[in-house]
Amino acid sequence: MMASKAQAVKKARVNQLVVRTGALPPSVQVQHLEPGQWEEFIESSCLASLEPSHKYLKVKRLGGAGDAGRDIEARLVDTLVADQWDLYQAKHYRNPLAPSDLFPELAKFFRHLTSKTYPTPRYYFICSPQNAGPDLHDLLEKPAELKKRLVDDWQAEKTGLKGQGKWLTTEILDTIQKFDFSKIREMLVRTLLQWHASDTKAHFDMFGIEPERGDDPSIPTAPTAEEQVYVSELLKAYGEDAASTLSVSDIVVSDNYSEHFASCRAEFYCAEGLKRFSRDLFPDDEFSRLLDMIYPSARRTASSPRHKTGLERLDATLSSIATLPLTDSRLYPRLRGSDIPGACHHLVNESKIKWVK
Repeated sequence: MMASKAQAVKKARVNQLVVRTGALPPSVQVQHLEPGQWEEFIESSCLASLEPSHKYLKVKRLGGAGDAGRDIEARLVDTLVADQWDLYQAKHYRNPLAPSDLFPELAKFFRHLTSKTYPTPRYYFICSPQNAGPDLHDLLEKPAELKKRLVDDWQAEKTGLKGQGKWLTTEILDTIQKFDFSKIREMLVRTLLQWHASDTKAHFDMFGIEPERGDDPSIPTAPTAEEQVYVSELLKAYGEDAASTLSVSDIVVSDNYSEHFASCRAEFYCAEGLKRFSRDLFPDDEFSRLLDMIYPSARRTASSPRHKTGLERLDATLSSIATLPLTDSRLYPRLRGSDIPGACHHLVNESKIKWVK
């Protein structure tokens, strides 16, 4: 049976992020972090967060002795004031969190809140790579029930609170009753991973993520409006060489220039693929940074008085930039052979370089 036309067409590879060969997915890797590394991961995630409601001005890891029950303190304003900061409690356990894991931390929290170690946070987030188990999940969904359960179990010295009944003073009870328990929330590990991924370099380095480049765009038969500037510069260079005004139609049938013109367009579209790869997988304009790295050398060669014609400037410039050390660019590991000359055509297309004086 013959394959259908749709089956016969090879699907274009798209730009994507892939886990480096031999590396586990980030959601699995976080389960194997040390407790201190887990706290550092949460701190980094808060710093990188693009969530509009969680744009922090200051984030600091405090986990350890004397942390007063706040592993990470994330402020929305410069000073520590009520309802303008979030408290992150990090719990790196092998199993999903249970009420017995949270209640001792809440007891510590309310003791320090009563003694005014810090003001009331906007939110109290509990964070675990295994997330909350069913019992704790259900309690967190019912703030009033969570409040009652904490008080009852603290008084009964159960659910992880053995020996702590003496700490439940009238003042602490008053603090608990006044506190809005809807502020106590679970921070899902997938949300932390999403935040962390917004800092691409840190995310790639920590989890062995590699940006994989897909297929470059196909080359249109005729130049498009987006190619107008650099194509115009090429036509001027060819026209200068031929001592005649030439159009695209003249060039494509020319024995002298058609192959050179086709190669330049192929280079432009190869670099266009790199530009799209950069746009898809990096939050900042990494492709423009690459152009900035290439531009000084390209401009110096193109403006050299040694080159008398546009074609000489073009070929000399493309040759000179081919050996540039571009390892500082995050795009470097995914560069293809025509990317750098193609990037030069993009500089021409931005009217930063001209071939004919």
